Amino acid sequence: MTTTDRRVCEVFVELADTLAADFDILDYLDRLAARCTELLNVNACGVLLLDEGEVIDMVAASNEQAHLLDLAQLRDSEGPCLDAFRTGRPAQHADLASGDQPWPRFASAAVEAGYVAAHALPMRLRESTIGVVSLFNTDPALLDADLFELGKALVDTATIGIIAHRAIIRHEARTEQLQAALNTRVAIEQAKGILAQRLGISIEDAFGVLRSYSRVNNRRIAAVATEVISGRLKLPSTPHRHPSS
Repeated sequence: MTTTDRRVCEVFVELADTLAADFDILDYLDRLAARCTELLNVNACGVLLLDEGEVIDMVAASNEQAHLLDLAQLRDSEGPCLDAFRTGRPAQHADLASGDQPWPRFASAAVEAGYVAAHALPMRLRESTIGVVSLFNTDPALLDADLFELGKALVDTATIGIIAHRAIIRHEARTEQLQAALNTRVAIEQAKGILAQRLGISIEDAFGVLRSYSRVNNRRIAAVATEVISGRLKLPSTPHRHPSS
């Protein structure tokens, strides 16, 4: 294995690691931009990502010029990144200084910044496109076949990692919501048992007392149940207004 092969393997392992507890998406995308610049023989790299509000935004870049060029694409609604995002297919141009190119405003900005070749690789998994990686070069040439395939593999790995991380976050949020609901139900059941024993009534009537008190006093039934359990609130069999109301 050559030094280059070893480095490529290290980068793939690095990009696959999105499940750590201290995972930082912005740091991850900064590293993606840096690794693409390092391994793909390009001069600069930027990353645009779709946020939770379904808005694509500039989130990382290997240098300030790439940052400004990606912002210009978003501002002007023109450029290889937006084409790649809309179609889900790579977009590239070997010589932006020539008259034959589809993005005149972007081309002008890129050439002014010193870049004459641009490539955009969509961050796409199946039918879902979550962002784009932009690559800029000072030499008028497309990526050769091997570097192009390596770039696609790097971007695909990052895409899978980000989607997996987002899925875990959503799962954790749903788990927390479910646990909160279960805790609420347990508290209500405990309060019903306490009231039934204290007031000498049935469990069903105890729930009626609990519910009536919460409605009359415009309070969440879970909060009332918690106070009953702790002994801070003594409910009579006939509900009345909370002393503070």
